[in-house]
Amino acid sequence: MALYLVQHGISAPKGVNHEKGLTQQGREETERIAHVAKNYQINVSKIAHSGKNRAAQTARIFHTALAANAPIEIISGINPLDDVRRFAKSIKPDENALIVGHLPFMQRLVSYLTTGSEETKVYQFQNSGIVCLDSSQGPGGTVDWFIKWTLSPHIS
Repeated sequence: MALYLVQHGISAPKGVNHEKGLTQQGREETERIAHVAKNYQINVSKIAHSGKNRAAQTARIFHTALAANAPIEIISGINPLDDVRRFAKSIKPDENALIVGHLPFMQRLVSYLTTGSEETKVYQFQNSGIVCLDSSQGPGGTVDWFIKWTLSPHIS
């Protein structure tokens, strides 16, 4: 089973749009990546987001593209400066969840899950990009997480 972490699509700057919805570029890039995920037959049991408009819009695009029967949920604890350690304790490795969130939280979560340190940078997210984490049983019943694959709108 996998955990799919997505940084929301490109959103309008604070001064331009109070709701900070996705820009046209943000919608297009998110739709493109979501369709690539569909072609790879990504199967999710749950799609969750922070409740912020840009994350909700991104989650809906993935939900539509993946034709997911999975519910879309708002979850707490994944805002930009939230505690990754606390959130990590709530992750169910066998759930196949797609989580749409924000930086620096998403980047710090990947670092913490894969290295045990939220400060060790192991991956640079891009807006609309996906990081697929998988897990295996570690010593003493612990869960060992690793990056299985990533999809990004830009390769430069």
